[in-house]
Amino acid sequence: MSLKINEIFFSIQGESLYSGIPCVFIRLAGCNLRCTYCDTAYAWDDGIPMDRKEIVDRIQKFNCRLVEITGGEPLIQDETPALIETLIDSGYTVLLETNGSIDIRKVSSGCIRIMDIKCPSSNESGKNRLENIRFLGQKDQIKFVIGCREDYLFARNIFQGYCMNITNGNVLFSVNTTTLEPYELAEWILADCLNVRLHLQLHKIIWPKIERGV
Repeated sequence: MSLKINEIFFSIQGESLYSGIPCVFIRLAGCNLRCTYCDTAYAWDDGIPMDRKEIVDRIQKFNCRLVEITGGEPLIQDETPALIETLIDSGYTVLLETNGSIDIRKVSSGCIRIMDIKCPSSNESGKNRLENIRFLGQKDQIKFVIGCREDYLFARNIFQGYCMNITNGNVLFSVNTTTLEPYELAEWILADCLNVRLHLQLHKIIWPKIERGV
């Protein structure tokens, strides 16, 4: 069976605890959400079918053992868990970026799952599947994209109610810099003494005018 692939590219990891490290990105086409701030809308529909062998053959040329599967939303494609297993079996460290609206138990625990919890400014916060949090392991991560005070309070409440057992800075408060200054979020985090990690999208700092392939 094949997957619908939007793009495969080699870049610097711009998000997560792996930020700054070279990484191969496999962007799958399709998404079940329509966040207001989405920066990958081009992946909603545009893609070509590729089977797992074609994908592995393509990424081998980059000589990089860190791979991220992203989207869109990768888990809307039934073959994604099998692709993850294939990559792990081939010796890759695999990151999965998922919007958190789909059951993550189908994904191998050998994969590093980065789960996005949607805040109110996304207009998709009603789609969060918070029960996923209890299925996360110690190496998995949670990300909140925060663009206003309402988002911050929402994220803080979920963190305090569901995520206090997630340690080592694995909860990321990521700034939507189109609507919020990083210093504002930093000040809120400090005022509340939250044990979370302030997060900036590194690839957008390095390549501010490039939208694809970074």
